[in-house]
Amino acid sequence: MARSIAQIQQSIVDAKNADTTLSGLSSTSNVALWLLWTWVVASVQYLLEANFDNHRAEVQGIIGNQKPHTLQWYATMARAFQYGVALPADTDVYTVVPPADPSVLVVSYAAVVEYGNYLRIKVARLLSGSLAPLTSGQLTSLTAYMHRVKDAGVRLQITSTSPDVFQLVMTIYYDPLILNGDGSRIDGTSASPVKDAVKAFLATLPFNGIFIYNNFVAALQAVDGVEIADVSAASAYFTGPPPYEDCMVQYQPDSGYMVLDEVFFSANITYIAR
Repeated sequence: MARSIAQIQQSIVDAKNADTTLSGLSSTSNVALWLLWTWVVASVQYLLEANFDNHRAEVQGIIGNQKPHTLQWYATMARAFQYGVALPADTDVYTVVPPADPSVLVVSYAAVVEYGNYLRIKVARLLSGSLAPLTSGQLTSLTAYMHRVKDAGVRLQITSTSPDVFQLVMTIYYDPLILNGDGSRIDGTSASPVKDAVKAFLATLPFNGIFIYNNFVAALQAVDGVEIADVSAASAYFTGPPPYEDCMVQYQPDSGYMVLDEVFFSANITYIAR
């Protein structure tokens, strides 16, 4: 870190005082010629040290950007993709950073999973406030972009698929002072508070986050009027039924996100008053 001009000047004065051959330079006047020269030299030295600091910071930044890229770097690059915008030659950075325009910045969520010999990049966009897969054209363009900016030799699989579908079979033991027999609130503020809680829980999972069954049940039992949430089956699928994958402990959404099968839910939930 660069020293101040005063610190450098004092070090010069201290060196002068330690040298007996310079004992004749004894004037303490602020305009003494020898003292003015120490200030001039100190100022030049300060500029040199400041430039060294700036150079060091620049070199460290270059080295930091050239280190082997992490999984998070690939996710960040995917989110930086601009649909319909040309990428300048010999660079992985767009010339102009656009505003948050969903027609250009189509990748709202991205996660990278490392497999044996390749990286899988899962992506999704926001469509009317909900997660959705990219269109085929968007995915094709994103794939070309990622293969241009990736490290040499790294194999990529880029996917953007429909959400995993979550199904439940459950019994709700409810407080009849708060809920009706169909699960709606007596005060009329919600026609389906349990279903709303299920959908909210799925929506708040981090993209590509793990569904944890115990946390899910705790969220259901936190619903006002729900005394016991007895889940007899919880499962999901991502390629179309069958098969279903059990979710009674945890579940990793293949697409990165999940939605509730609302028709199945309505047909397989039972309400019992306590």
